[in-house]
Amino acid sequence: QVQLVESGGGSVQAGGSLRLSCAASGYIYCSFDMSWYRQAPGKERELVSVIDSDGSTSYADSVKGRFTISQDNAKTTVYLQMNSLKPEDTAMYYCKIDRHACRVWASRAWWGQGTQVTVSS
Repeated sequence: QVQLVESGGGSVQAGGSLRLSCAASGYIYCSFDMSWYRQAPGKERELVSVIDSDGSTSYADSVKGRFTISQDNAKTTVYLQMNSLKPEDTAMYYCKIDRHACRVWASRAWWGQGTQVTVSS
């Protein structure tokens, strides 16, 4: 069973930085994308950033130029470096793995439990 564990959340003042980490364990068997989502109180969960199986990255417009997604060489950990944080970045941040279908394995997704980020003005 694949498990994702996020860490690195916390409380910072506006303009500050945080680095989130998401460590994956278990066998995924196929290529996969790793991504970060966030959900603020009363709002829908939204995609923040993705790093796909070939290393290409993409970002929500609201975080472009401020956030950077990366992963380790083993592709077991994904990071989200968040700079110039704003109060509107306050949310629970979730890590996700999307497995592509291959051989006998179907596509599927796994989510972490989330880590809270709070940015005060």
